[in-house]
Amino acid sequence: MAADSPNSDAPPPLSTERQEGFVRLLNEAHGLLLRYVMSLLGNRHDAEDVLQRSSVVMWRRFATFEPGTDFIAWATTVAFYEVRNFQRVTGRCQLKFDDELMHMLAAERVDLVRQWSRRTEALELCVEKLDRASRTLVEAVYTEGMPAHEVARQQGCAPKTIYNKLNFIRRALAECVQRRLAETTP
Repeated sequence: MAADSPNSDAPPPLSTERQEGFVRLLNEAHGLLLRYVMSLLGNRHDAEDVLQRSSVVMWRRFATFEPGTDFIAWATTVAFYEVRNFQRVTGRCQLKFDDELMHMLAAERVDLVRQWSRRTEALELCVEKLDRASRTLVEAVYTEGMPAHEVARQQGCAPKTIYNKLNFIRRALAECVQRRLAETTP
C-alpha cells in the first residue's frame, strides 16, 4: 500500500465543530449508555469495557450520524452490537436468544433506562431542594451507607427519630419526583 493512499478503516475527517458535537453528545449520554450496557451484561466492569469499545466505534462512525436525529437511539444500537460481539467472543452469555428477541429486549431496555434516567435526574433536583439537615441525613444514610442507629447516636437522639425523619423525607422526595415527572412528561 502506498504511503499516500487513504486508509479504508480511517473515519472521514470531521470538522472541529462535529468533533466537539460528538464529545458533547457522548458525555451527555454516558450515564444512560452505561446503565443500558450494564442492563444487558449485568457486570459493571464488562459494561465499562464494552462502552469504551462502543465509544471508539461511535467515533469512527460518527460521520454517518445525522445531526438532529436521536443520538441515544443511534448510540444504543452501536452499543447493542458491541455487547453481542463481546458475548460472542467471551462466551459469557449463557442464554441463547435469537436476534429478533434480543433486539426487542434491547429496545425495551432503552425505554426503561431512559425512564429511569428521567427519574434519577428528578430525584437529584429534589434532593438539592431539601433543607441542609435533611440533605445531610439523606447523604449519610443513602450515599455513605451509614446505619440509621449510628446517625442517631451521633446526633444524640433515638433511632426511631431518625427513621421518622427518613420516612418524612422519602415521602417528600417521592411527591417532588412525581411532580417533576408530570411537569416534563409530554
